[in-house]
Amino acid sequence: MTKKILMVVTNFSNINDDVQTGVYLEEFAVPYLVFKATGYEITIASPLGGNSPIDESSLSCSNPMEWDEPAKLLKDTVKLSCVDYKTFDALFLPGGHGPMFDLATDKKLKEVVEYMNDNKKIIAAVCHGPAGLLTAKDSNGNSILKNKHVTAFSNKEEHIVKMTEFMPFSLEDKIIELGADFIAEKPWSEHVEISDNIITGQNQNSALLTAESVISLL
Repeated sequence: MTKKILMVVTNFSNINDDVQTGVYLEEFAVPYLVFKATGYEITIASPLGGNSPIDESSLSCSNPMEWDEPAKLLKDTVKLSCVDYKTFDALFLPGGHGPMFDLATDKKLKEVVEYMNDNKKIIAAVCHGPAGLLTAKDSNGNSILKNKHVTAFSNKEEHIVKMTEFMPFSLEDKIIELGADFIAEKPWSEHVEISDNIITGQNQNSALLTAESVISLL
């Protein structure tokens, strides 16, 4: 039977009048294309449905042409509340700074993550995608990240891209507060942590390995 992947992306676009954000294209496009090539059935959803804005900093003339198809799909996502999430085998959360502002607090996504975790289905997130896992709890009322090996966009990387002051919180600090063992390699390293059913990637350079890890576990 064909495996089903639910990819949940951000709807958030503007931090202020001068700073734009959204989903980081590579972190969506690369996993999407890998999942598609593997033959998986993919649903792309967001909290509000409709357009998931692409972070302009992830758009470049050097981007491969094959990213054009995934980019177009981001313009018309399914509203997450309309998705029968219990039919999926894995959840994948791409990053970009957008998830820090909506996925981090979305109640429906919390419900989805908790169901996936309770049923030992695969939960994967890359870069700022782990922000979407912060509120989810296990059956004992603990964070699903407690005692897990977890990585994400690090404080060092946030400082390098000069976005620390614009973030509502530090993703690294929050993950540590929840009781996880936060592990980061050097900035921009390709780095993935797998802890039971939870897979996390550190940054955009980790998107491919994160997706391949999902396929390996499936």
